[in-house]
Amino acid sequence: MNVFNNKPDFSNLLSALEAKILLQRLTTLTNNINTSSTDSWSFKKDQDLEDVKSEWQRLSAIKGLDGTQSLVNKYEQAATAWLIQFFNTLFAHQNVILVRGQGDPEYFPAQNNEPAKIEFAHGFFASALHELSHWCVAGEARRRLPDFGYWYAPDGRTAAQQQAFERVEIKPQALECLFTLACERSFEISQDNLFADFDTSNSTFANDVYRQAQQYIAEPHILPRDAKTLLHALLSVSTSDTE
Repeated sequence: MNVFNNKPDFSNLLSALEAKILLQRLTTLTNNINTSSTDSWSFKKDQDLEDVKSEWQRLSAIKGLDGTQSLVNKYEQAATAWLIQFFNTLFAHQNVILVRGQGDPEYFPAQNNEPAKIEFAHGFFASALHELSHWCVAGEARRRLPDFGYWYAPDGRTAAQQQAFERVEIKPQALECLFTLACERSFEISQDNLFADFDTSNSTFANDVYRQAQQYIAEPHILPRDAKTLLHALLSVSTSDTE
């Protein structure tokens, strides 16, 4: 897993064995969280986890079929609907919901007896995971601010703006990477500056994200609290119990 090049291979970041080890370590960590908190993971009760696993396995079987673009689109829509229900059930106690958006992503804090809304772009599964990563990184104070209080400059940023963007995106995209791999999907970084008019070849962003994801795998106790819960839940659903 050589990361000292321009294009680290994220697909090799979390093998099946590493995923099982990480799941075991997260199980211990999340059990400790739940022991000291009333925010227990509702999927551990009754038949909820098995139901979620069964639905994910059904969707995975659809994904594995060779088919038309229509079938691919149907799978993506179903997978996204699954993720929305999964997150909204998992974090119902935090008064927050994941919402399929039609335009650009946006976060709306809770107000007027309405839950906080994490609205992701154009109904895309990958966008949902990206926005969930930002929510996991944001602390309680920033969750009370629209868009978590982030500044954002659109595509066409200056070199200085791009460097600032990449610095704040390392941890969210490292989390997004782990969530994506836990969902058995391919991850690609997003530098979000396709029309840059400066040399981007010296950017270390991809390697920085890779190394941060590696650190989270090696030291899962440093993950943000809700990232521990979400990653544990996703790995619990997707990781096989068989050797």
